[in-house]
Amino acid sequence: MEHIRIIMNKRKSGLLALATFTLVAILHIISFKAISLPQEVLFTSRWLFILTLIIFAWYKKSLTTWILTAMAMGVEIGVDFPAFSQNLQFLSKIFLRLVKTIVAPLLFATLVVGIAGHSNLKQVGRMGWKSLLYFEIVTTFALIIGIVFINITKAGSGIVVPEALLSELPPAVEKTWQDHIIDIFPENIVKSIYEGNVLPIVVFSVIFGIALAMLPEQRKRPMLEFTESLAETMFKFTNIIMHFAPFGVGAAIAVTVGHLGIDILKNLGLLLITLYLALLTFILLILLPIVLFIAKIPLRKFIQAIREPVSIAFATTSSDSALPKALENMEKFGVPRKVVSFVIPTGYTFNLDGTTLYLSLASIFVAQAVGMDLSIGEQLLIGLSLMLTSKGVAAVPRASLVILIATAHTFGLPLWPIMAIYGIDELMDMARTSVNVMGNTLASCVIARWEGEFDDAKAVAFVDE
Repeated sequence: MEHIRIIMNKRKSGLLALATFTLVAILHIISFKAISLPQEVLFTSRWLFILTLIIFAWYKKSLTTWILTAMAMGVEIGVDFPAFSQNLQFLSKIFLRLVKTIVAPLLFATLVVGIAGHSNLKQVGRMGWKSLLYFEIVTTFALIIGIVFINITKAGSGIVVPEALLSELPPAVEKTWQDHIIDIFPENIVKSIYEGNVLPIVVFSVIFGIALAMLPEQRKRPMLEFTESLAETMFKFTNIIMHFAPFGVGAAIAVTVGHLGIDILKNLGLLLITLYLALLTFILLILLPIVLFIAKIPLRKFIQAIREPVSIAFATTSSDSALPKALENMEKFGVPRKVVSFVIPTGYTFNLDGTTLYLSLASIFVAQAVGMDLSIGEQLLIGLSLMLTSKGVAAVPRASLVILIATAHTFGLPLWPIMAIYGIDELMDMARTSVNVMGNTLASCVIARWEGEFDDAKAVAFVDE
């Protein structure tokens, strides 16, 4: 009975929020097109809508809803109280600092587990190099599509940045290509962690993981268990920090709108559209031909098999939550257990199609937002570094924010556009996480086909129970 009451309250509050939004939209359209209504009426109507959103979020009890509500509140504060909105910057800075603390331990733990726990070539034989080769080819296509689309739409261009804000940005340091290569390799891992240089951390973690994989099982097991525990702890750590996200996001949007005005929302909307179009293009031009001509599996049955895990990933913005159902359905679909249990977990570390596309697109958006004219070579260099640094974080909702911040730091890009992006990151995360799951389930079919072990009879007879 209590559960039914909660559902009814949730539905009523949702309808109330929708009705209020409709009323606010009508009043603003009337004021803009016909009769000029008093500003007090428009002001009151907007805050009434914010109040109904808060009521809806209270009954919904969803972090996503609270983040979206905080976004709306942040926009309103930025528009109505631009001077006061700047006092909220400390909240976004606290959130940014908390996120930065995740980078090094999360990357180290997930990469070591991914390599030492799943990529021991003595155990997996040919599947090891075949999977890695396939992963890198497909993610390269995703990277290129992301860069092409953001250069076509130029979603970040045209944002007018106040001089006061520009003075806060870190100076850009000119580096040669030799300097970039040198910077990849760690001089002192503690120093790299302290300075937030991600690439040396990745190189250290990869070499550490390979070295750990070469140890006898008795020696390897304690360290592998430690890194697995560390990874799980950092996932929980991230989840805790994400509960502060509505405050950080709301404050960031308020500061951004108060600084730059409402026009920046046009750029963010264009960025969102750009991402969805780019992901759709990737699905149609890359994943669909792989289904039909490389994996050679029945498309309709494959869609049935991935429908539930992809829906879970879309709703939770976490690939990890979709993993059990993805493993189960792919095995029922005709992929042998020994293949699916290796390829999909390894893909969660090395095959992040949606995340790679998003990161390449978002990083160029940041450069466009501050008027940095990057050459194609520089854009590809940023993209290639993102392919390395994004490995292993698919399980954590919105963890790509961590990677984007770290990459911006490495290449001298400012952080304020990233906080603006984070205001709509929830909407983008749903799409890119879904594509990550699609790509990994398809990868298990491809490797099974290459190994000659795909069961076509199971695929044809698949029924989503």
